[in-house]
Amino acid sequence: MFEEAELGRKVSREDYDRELPALRAGLLEAQRGLRAMGAPAIVLFSGADGAGKSETVQRLYEWLDPRGLETTAFGPPSDEERERPPYWRFWRTLPAAGRIGMFLGSWYTDPVLLRAYGKLNRAELGRGLQRISFFEQMLVDGGVLLLKFWLHLSRKGQRKRLNNLEKSPDTAWRVGSLEWKHYRLYPRFIRASEHVLQSTDTGRAPWYVVEAEDERYRELMVGRILLEAMRRRVAGERAAVTSGNATNPPPDPPAVPGARVTVLDHVDLTRALPDKEYRKRLLRAQARVNRLVRAAAEKKVSAVVVFEGWDAAGKGGAIRRLTAAMDPRLYRVIPVAAPTDEEKAQHYLWRFWRHLPRAGRVTVYDRSWYGRVLVERVEGFASEAEWRRAYLEINDFEQQLAEHGVVVTKFWLHVSSEEQLRRFEERQSTEYKRHKITDEDWRNREKWGAYHQAVNEMVVRTSTRPAPWTLVAGDDKRLARIQVLETFARRLEKAL
Repeated sequence: MFEEAELGRKVSREDYDRELPALRAGLLEAQRGLRAMGAPAIVLFSGADGAGKSETVQRLYEWLDPRGLETTAFGPPSDEERERPPYWRFWRTLPAAGRIGMFLGSWYTDPVLLRAYGKLNRAELGRGLQRISFFEQMLVDGGVLLLKFWLHLSRKGQRKRLNNLEKSPDTAWRVGSLEWKHYRLYPRFIRASEHVLQSTDTGRAPWYVVEAEDERYRELMVGRILLEAMRRRVAGERAAVTSGNATNPPPDPPAVPGARVTVLDHVDLTRALPDKEYRKRLLRAQARVNRLVRAAAEKKVSAVVVFEGWDAAGKGGAIRRLTAAMDPRLYRVIPVAAPTDEEKAQHYLWRFWRHLPRAGRVTVYDRSWYGRVLVERVEGFASEAEWRRAYLEINDFEQQLAEHGVVVTKFWLHVSSEEQLRRFEERQSTEYKRHKITDEDWRNREKWGAYHQAVNEMVVRTSTRPAPWTLVAGDDKRLARIQVLETFARRLEKAL
């Protein structure tokens, strides 16, 4: 791939000055087009030390409207970042709709460095690159314009660049022992980088290798590529809106096994727990949870608990019994409602990534990312293509949590249609419960069959070994609360 870079290319000052006005005008116009359509963009810069990555970003700030730009430089992870899965630091910095994010350093930094240092074998590298490709595909599917620039220097060019920087008192601070170490390891870095680029160069997220020895050539090439990409995106969106065919849905997923008799049909809703036994087991289970949560905090083991279920299935009561067993300093409850304007401007998983717990803490999600394959699917808030690909996106998200050591516990609180109706009517007739029932609850009830099918597919497709679903029999609230407490305790105990 690096052989394709046009080494030694130069641009004269006259040619640079002649092209620049039209380029800058075009970039500003294309940026306005992206902003108008609400399309986020990521412009990612990687490459050799001394290749001019930060200088190129500074130049783009001169050429574009800086009010629509944001730059993130990824260095070594902070303590806060190390306590969460590695991709947390990237998710939380994704640009919102209509904005352009400039990334100096990225999810490519560690694979290249560790491979060049000999700390990552080929199989480990391959798994890491698969995750990168999936992440980038997810961003692009979510509407992100992704541009990846590799600024390339020959070994001779890198030495010359580092020497020039070192000679000037104004730039000497940018060259240290690390940069010279990487120069000595140049052949290793080239081999590692070329493998990484070839493995992650896809049609929807291609790499652009730009020869960087001449700064004017480098700047013009990056500007031209960025302009062309933004123009294509704006023109493509307009054409898609005109034709009414913005996306092509993926092929149908495999049929769900036992589609006529669903997994929900196997939940025994006839079981009940006598009040005396309930009180005894409740105290015992809460004491167990308290001990385990404190032990997890000491060992820096974090946990995520997901509550989904039918309206009036008892999620709130189960959450209150669970959190009553924990030190308030060790947990957070995240109630999930319709997304805010800020959240709508991001990928749907963004608002869940941002609330992941620090090491040793617990985050409880009262409804969750499964809204994409439940309410958004049934109510038509997500396109068929969006909710179909969400199964894989969710499984990857939860896999990353598990790989980082996060204990993932997921509950679906299941009730019969008859019990739900009884609870609705009770809420409507009881003054202090009336706030719990809304017109939307009644509308959702009319779509019981569609939701039943969506829940069944959700459980079948996203119940994995690291993040299995627990189907809770909820017709008896006491039994449901005990099942939640005891299941969470078992999951945490196993992890410890």
